[in-house]
Amino acid sequence: MNFNTEWLNEVIASRRSVFQQQYSGEQVNDAIVHQMLKNANWAPTHKLTEPWRFNVFTRGGLIKLAQFQGEIYKKVTRADNSFKEDRYQNLLTKPMQSSHIISIGMRRDPKKSVPEIEEIGAVFCAVQNMYLTATAYGVGAYLSTGGITYFEEAKDFFGLEKEDKLLGFFHVGVPKMDLPKGNRKPIEQKVRWVSE
Repeated sequence: MNFNTEWLNEVIASRRSVFQQQYSGEQVNDAIVHQMLKNANWAPTHKLTEPWRFNVFTRGGLIKLAQFQGEIYKKVTRADNSFKEDRYQNLLTKPMQSSHIISIGMRRDPKKSVPEIEEIGAVFCAVQNMYLTATAYGVGAYLSTGGITYFEEAKDFFGLEKEDKLLGFFHVGVPKMDLPKGNRKPIEQKVRWVSE
């Protein structure tokens, strides 16, 4: 195999979280989103459980997602007196700023005894593959773990069962500007080499 490693390094270093307010409103081609999902499917997975589960919402599907999350948020937070009107309104309106929103789920395989943390790690590796694919195509994306992410009552809507987890929402859109360069502290501050 002969890969362009310089290009790969540049894609990885160029990955950014691009938020909804930074989207132009243009529609991302469904074929790009499909490629993002195909690349997600190549994430590492212990015992080949392939625990990632995705739902893609776009066009009218974004309205359906917004209505569901608004209603489930209202139901859950009114029951525990934590309802906030501004958060509710955001759940109803913000999805329409994205071209696509992909729900990120982790499905447990009861036949294989893989620790849950490893399954969650595999799903986040799949998300990173989507991030890098979006970057390579010039598409903006970010992972949100807010809103209804940790609501047990939301799982069924996304095809998840009791032992599964909803881990977030991956927003996709066309950036309306060039993305800034990244900023990381040197890797030497975070690594200790042991060679003897």
